[in-house]
Amino acid sequence: MRLGKYLAHAGAASRRGAEQLVAEGRVSVGGETVTDPARDVDETSTVALDGELLRPEPREVHLLNKPPGVVSTAKDTHGRPTVTDLVPSSRRLYPVGRLDVDSTGLILLTNDGELANRLTHPRYGVQKTYRARVRPPHVSERALRALREGVGLDDGRAGSAEVRQPGPGVLVIRIKEGRNRQVKRMCEAVGHRVVALERTAFGPLTLGRLAPGGHRRLRPGEVEQLVSAPAGRP
Repeated sequence: MRLGKYLAHAGAASRRGAEQLVAEGRVSVGGETVTDPARDVDETSTVALDGELLRPEPREVHLLNKPPGVVSTAKDTHGRPTVTDLVPSSRRLYPVGRLDVDSTGLILLTNDGELANRLTHPRYGVQKTYRARVRPPHVSERALRALREGVGLDDGRAGSAEVRQPGPGVLVIRIKEGRNRQVKRMCEAVGHRVVALERTAFGPLTLGRLAPGGHRRLRPGEVEQLVSAPAGRP
């Protein structure tokens, strides 16, 4: 197994973050600092981060219904509550992607950086579904068509989205990308401000009856389904 992947499986960081740790010279193998994330290692290689021995952890994946006011990070320098505060575990968990502090809904936490990368990288096409309340409430067919075809954003054109309007001022939007504030910026690009945003599905997973702040650990079969299957219609 490559060193970067080993670090991700050990819960040290995401796959990309693991490569950064190696580049910074914080990782050693057999007591010797290593700067090549492609170095082959296994459980007998004595891999350490900042001098602390690392072992691959059993994978955990948790589903959380994030309430507002909670940040989607493992730690917060401003002392705000984080998603990891809401999910008790002896593992080193971190969120899969992010939701804005004022956004709510389904977010996953895991200690498997390789899985996190697979679930968030656009090339794997794992869809996320959002329910947005917008102002002004009347969304024209022209605006809906623009959202479906992909609107221009300041960091490049957004990909096509599945969009429907179940009621005045409510949009259900499904995307495969996960850029910063993407749904809010897409709506702003067609003249509508998002006043409330909830993620209702991640791939085939939904919140079900999970209350805000509630969480549950995914079963192995659910994790496999998450990796291999797209969600149903929004």
